[in-house]
Amino acid sequence: MTIENAVEAAHEAPTSIEYIQHHLSHLRNAENTVNLDTFWVSAILGLIFLGVFYMASRRATAGVPGKLQNFVEAVMELVNEVVNSAFHAKSKVIAPLAITIFCWVWLMNAMDFLPVDLLPKLLSYVGVHKLRVVPTADVNHTFGMSFGVMLCIIGFSIKAKGLGGWGKELLTAPFHAHGFMAIVLAPVNFAFQMIELLAKPLSLSLRLFGNMYAGELLFILIALLPWWAQWLLGGPWVIFHILVVTLQAFVFMALTVVYLSLAVEKH
Repeated sequence: MTIENAVEAAHEAPTSIEYIQHHLSHLRNAENTVNLDTFWVSAILGLIFLGVFYMASRRATAGVPGKLQNFVEAVMELVNEVVNSAFHAKSKVIAPLAITIFCWVWLMNAMDFLPVDLLPKLLSYVGVHKLRVVPTADVNHTFGMSFGVMLCIIGFSIKAKGLGGWGKELLTAPFHAHGFMAIVLAPVNFAFQMIELLAKPLSLSLRLFGNMYAGELLFILIALLPWWAQWLLGGPWVIFHILVVTLQAFVFMALTVVYLSLAVEKH
């Protein structure tokens, strides 16, 4: 390699800051309003989840179960234990919802296990030069999921108490009073109810986003190290991150079930 080629190669190589900024940049639409990578990766993973569980249901047998059936049944038993211990009302929706949340969030979190440069490098051959592969490291996505949970909380509450009962609870809890004091405390109760309603999805969103964003950033920093240091530090971190990925999916699912259980209880 000539001196000119070496200088040119060094000039073209991204700096550490440019490398980090590139991997933290989203693939967006022409209007720069939608993170296309988050949308498509999460949608594809959702379809994979549905396809695997549909396949398992089609192949399920009453005899000796296969590996796929054992895996699906183990996941369903885990989720059903949480639902049965936390949700005491009757609902045909809560168990499928909990299973969907746990599996979908786990799959999105698990995208962190892929080598940092693998998918961006492959897609660069077809003209896609920006890609973030962990949807839950995008705060827009975690807020979107949490907003869906908030709508479920409102829907479950209205179904259990009726529209009038839910509206009455907004004005009478947590400070129950009678007569004139009930009127005085109604705005205070309403403010507290709104804070509680908004705090639940906000905490869900930020907890998941913070953990997954930190994990993604750490993997990017490890990728900047020499190859031997990547194996030395990356291996233990991947093993530890398996626990983080699973725990965050479980926490998101369990808190959703708890919040929905509180929504159907009368105060």
